[in-house]
Amino acid sequence: MLKPWPEAQPRLVEVAAGRAPADLVIRNGVWLAIHTRELVPATDIAIADGRIAYVGPDAGPCIGPETQLFDAGGRFLIPGLIDAHMHVESGMLTPAGFAAAVIPHGTTTIFHDPHEIANVLGLEGVRLMRDESLLQPISMFTQMPSCAPSAPGMETSGAIITEGEVAQAMGWEGIIGLGEMMNFPAVAAGDPQMLAEIAATRAAGKTVGGHYASPDLGRPFHAYAAGGAADDHETTTEAQAVARVRQGMAAMLRLGSAWYDVEAQITAITRSGLDPRLFILCTDDSHSGTLVNEGHMNRVVRHAIAHGCDPLIAIQMASLNAAQHFGLERELGSLTPGRRADVIVTSDLTALPIEAVFAQGQLVAEDGQLLVDCPRIDWPQSARNSVNLGRLPDAAAFGIAAEGTEAEVRVIGVIENQAPTRALTATLPVRDGFVTAGGEIAHVAVLDRHTASGRISRGFVSGFGYVEGVAIASSVAHDCHQLLIVGTCRQAMARAAAEIEEMQGGIAVIRDGEVLARVPLPVAGLMSDRLAAEVAAAAEAMTRAMKDCGCTMNNAFMQHSLLALAVIPQLRISDLGLVDVDAFALTTPVIQRAQAPAVRLANAPPPP
Repeated sequence: MLKPWPEAQPRLVEVAAGRAPADLVIRNGVWLAIHTRELVPATDIAIADGRIAYVGPDAGPCIGPETQLFDAGGRFLIPGLIDAHMHVESGMLTPAGFAAAVIPHGTTTIFHDPHEIANVLGLEGVRLMRDESLLQPISMFTQMPSCAPSAPGMETSGAIITEGEVAQAMGWEGIIGLGEMMNFPAVAAGDPQMLAEIAATRAAGKTVGGHYASPDLGRPFHAYAAGGAADDHETTTEAQAVARVRQGMAAMLRLGSAWYDVEAQITAITRSGLDPRLFILCTDDSHSGTLVNEGHMNRVVRHAIAHGCDPLIAIQMASLNAAQHFGLERELGSLTPGRRADVIVTSDLTALPIEAVFAQGQLVAEDGQLLVDCPRIDWPQSARNSVNLGRLPDAAAFGIAAEGTEAEVRVIGVIENQAPTRALTATLPVRDGFVTAGGEIAHVAVLDRHTASGRISRGFVSGFGYVEGVAIASSVAHDCHQLLIVGTCRQAMARAAAEIEEMQGGIAVIRDGEVLARVPLPVAGLMSDRLAAEVAAAAEAMTRAMKDCGCTMNNAFMQHSLLALAVIPQLRISDLGLVDVDAFALTTPVIQRAQAPAVRLANAPPPP
């Protein structure tokens, strides 16, 4: 059992000196000394009270009658992997289910931002996520969400996070810092609430997560950096990553289920030869199918290596760099005395098979099998009844009225494997007074599921390739998590909305009146408390159903769920309407050449 370092210190000294027996000794390994990026053969590691006491050539004096022994057999001993930025809810799992899924892949530490549940349940949702995280056999640190809603005035969340709540949460056990500061225009404009949240975090000596989702590296970028964000995961090019690092911000390079941003940025190290200390690997969003079938941080490290990164540097970017970034270098990130005994045993530093995993001195997984329990909390009914549409919409509710025989419309253009979208236009036919989607263009709608107001916004989207008669609905719709529906048939969209309310959250795929797939997500409409394998199977059936509906896009559901993310350019849709993210303003689906000036967010900077 892990003890705080001050309590463990006397025994660590005794074990290291050979005067007391260790709880566990891992023998005969090749030690990755991550601080110097050296491989040291014939090394033993002695562990006591969940922490490393000794790393050296012979731990024989540390072995007593009750000491457990593990023979590494000449294999590599590397630090447990750290995910420095992610959202547990994106796995469609609660923290316990997520931990159970990633432990066999070598993840021993997670820094997660539960801003998804914060947008549904507010501070109470954050507390519930924190509570379950603290029960896990690995280290799960919670970042207090900074933005609920993420784009005030552009969307409606189920709850609002205040600066007072942020300051309050900084005193909670398990809260490591502030979650990604997504309202970057407000920070750059000097918004008092956003600056107060950052200041409260810094005053508590904790780390501020960043999110500057703009290619503009001019004055707004410099103002955002001056605001106090310590990192950014929204970079997609080498130049963007380097710009952050030059300003002292960590560049978090992500490989999630749908975000493939490592390859374009790892060249800062592999080609440009920059110091890797402020480059960190992360996942951001990984759904359950990816976790079960492909891996977690081991997948990201392999990907970086496959694109030319030295394996030792790639591992450093997923261990020591992350620990140092959060001020936890004395606790995590290396196989050195005093640190938590998080150790991976692997026979190959390039292929990175995860053959044994120790977390806090306990063997938690071996040969892909989970060996420990991941305890769950009892999620209250208040977290399980979160979908309230009021009166169910009919097919007509999804129509966009227009005059004449055709209309020029704005279209959200999805970009495969990237978070940003394009702001496109198209000319569509008008039939019976309503604009008709077709070809590559589908309808998209967002329904208020938090307050039963009956509010619906409508628009158009391209890139999914759905055939006629299709609708895909989801209560997962970043970040406010209203009910999001994409469809080529308004009747199918109405049927899909009814399916989501019946499940009290989840995903439904409809074609020609038939339900092809359902993924129940009853916890806040975002997560399931069932096993990861079960959720992954349902998610895989959903993916197959989306393909049967004509979609060939990689991880299309991730792209689907981000259509409402009003803080990443260029065009999004919220419950209040279409959002021009570049201008941080609401706009209309039908282009009115003589329309009134767009509604603008208070304190937002003028558009470029």
